[in-house]
Amino acid sequence: MSLVSLYSQTPLLDAIQEPSDMRALSDTDLLCLAGELRSETIDVVSQTGGHLGSSLGVIELTVAIHAVFDTPRDKLIWDVGHQCYPHKLLTGRREAMRTLRKKGGASGFTRRAESAHDPFGAAHSSTSISAGLGFAVARDLGADIGDVICVIGDGALSAGMAFEAINNAGALGRRIFVILNDNAMSISPPTGALSTHLDRLAGPVRAGSGDTAPAGVTSLFEQMGFAYHGPVDGHDLTGLLDTLRHLRQTADGPVLLHAITRKGAGYVHAERAADKLHGVSPFDVTTGTQAKARATGPSFTKVFATALVAEAEQDPRIVAITAAMAGGTGIDIFARSFPDRTFDVGIAEQHAVTFAAGLAAGGLRPFCAIYSTFLQRAYDQIVHDVALQGLPVRFAIDRAGLVGADGPTHAGSFDIGYLANLPGFTVMAASDEAELVHMVATAAAHDAGPIAFRYPRGEGSGIDMPARGTVLPIGRGRVIETGSTVALLSFGTRLGQCLAARQALEAQGISVTVADARFAKPLDKALIEDLVSRHKLLVTIEEGATGGFGALVLHHLAARGMLDGRCGLRTMTLPDSFISHAAPDEMYAAARLNAEHIERLVLGALAHSRRRHALPLPYDGTNGAVNGSRTIAAE
Repeated sequence: MSLVSLYSQTPLLDAIQEPSDMRALSDTDLLCLAGELRSETIDVVSQTGGHLGSSLGVIELTVAIHAVFDTPRDKLIWDVGHQCYPHKLLTGRREAMRTLRKKGGASGFTRRAESAHDPFGAAHSSTSISAGLGFAVARDLGADIGDVICVIGDGALSAGMAFEAINNAGALGRRIFVILNDNAMSISPPTGALSTHLDRLAGPVRAGSGDTAPAGVTSLFEQMGFAYHGPVDGHDLTGLLDTLRHLRQTADGPVLLHAITRKGAGYVHAERAADKLHGVSPFDVTTGTQAKARATGPSFTKVFATALVAEAEQDPRIVAITAAMAGGTGIDIFARSFPDRTFDVGIAEQHAVTFAAGLAAGGLRPFCAIYSTFLQRAYDQIVHDVALQGLPVRFAIDRAGLVGADGPTHAGSFDIGYLANLPGFTVMAASDEAELVHMVATAAAHDAGPIAFRYPRGEGSGIDMPARGTVLPIGRGRVIETGSTVALLSFGTRLGQCLAARQALEAQGISVTVADARFAKPLDKALIEDLVSRHKLLVTIEEGATGGFGALVLHHLAARGMLDGRCGLRTMTLPDSFISHAAPDEMYAAARLNAEHIERLVLGALAHSRRRHALPLPYDGTNGAVNGSRTIAAE
């Protein structure tokens, strides 16, 4: 559908360049605008893919907030930000949304650099109230800031950070508006006692019997210093407008508005789907059918889950923990076989890690499955509660490396460095899906301390899979191809790119060894020393930031006195920058970690070595070099 033909169906939306344009509209017009905004959101995401269900659930909230408040002077902060598509369509980014999550296009989350209407960037959960309170205090200390509105979901509210902020905000008493977008659904179904409490408060609205909490039920928020309003129907735009106008006129401290919404509201295929079409590929609007590329192999996530089930069938001590990402991590597959040994703790990574530590101390074999980027949120627990006590918690680290359209907020860039520097930690990376099966088995058998294995998002290469994993010898890598001039030592799934680079270099007469490190800690010191002693150049390649595997290799070689001119050394890592969203291949091209970049680095390093070893001898004041005119040509 062309933009011209689409615009003719959205006359009110066509006239909105900024939210201030909405404030001249009547409430009746705003109702029509909400309908156009829902249609536009569906149409955009049908072409680009992205987070659909969450955005459809806040259409009316988005219109009401922008119509009542003076954004961007009033600061609107979206928690997580994956529900911000309608917000972006109303804030001057309608054209950019046609390139949503594409290279150079609009981000799928709020981003300060993108618009003044995004006062605080997000993508991880539960940060909005803390940031909003900061804006409110800055305002009260003289900054040119109006009201502050934070929109947070019931799932995000389960994280400790949200409660830390509510505790602080309730005590400070500053004017701040928190809108609880309660759809009883985050990515995975809600869990925990808080969910039960919110369900009791929301009961009358969900039952269609009223807009107030049940008699005798006091909200937790009132006990923590907030004026609690609701529950209200989050899809009743007229009611939302009236409520927000009243609150804006009368509030004199922290306010929480409890809005009951439906994820995927207004699009039948989303409302019927189990996940409410949380994240989708491009799809047909009429049928809801998503267009997905043909798989080259099983996803790494599914391979992990299947391997974990196989190990758990043999060992009743194996249990699995996830932090509100059962589907994303594959723990939902494990739960089908072992529901009593599966624990979804909600968006609470810190608790998940220490809970796993307690399970390990109690004699179980816990697998804590958390995305690399979200595991960052629990670093103190990893250090203090796991590593310091030497507890054998198994960390299954999904989404290692660059992840594509979700961009830098979800990239798994730092876990190699932040885990491998901890005493007693074992850190592995799977080079392919078969290796992942072996690493699950290795982790299951490892009781000597904490152990982690990382693997990327997406599909494997389709290689033959073992029926069950084999326990790997700890700290031992493997040589894949043998050569004599250059050694490429890969940690993780860049191994395939190393093999492609080897083929290109061999065609130019350069003999190349390719090795799979498997372990960043403990290092395979014998393998590394052998590669250095037998080659003119060693290159390490990893899908992580500086200070990771390559740095560990350099530290070891320096300590052994093996950096003293025996062999050229280069490390290839992610760059010292955050790489913007794009397709994974485009992101790795930007990071210069593909086969062509490996080939180019090798050729440059070898040329540099030849120049360095062919320098003329010092000039002695005569017309010739010392001892004649020879040059140093030793390699």
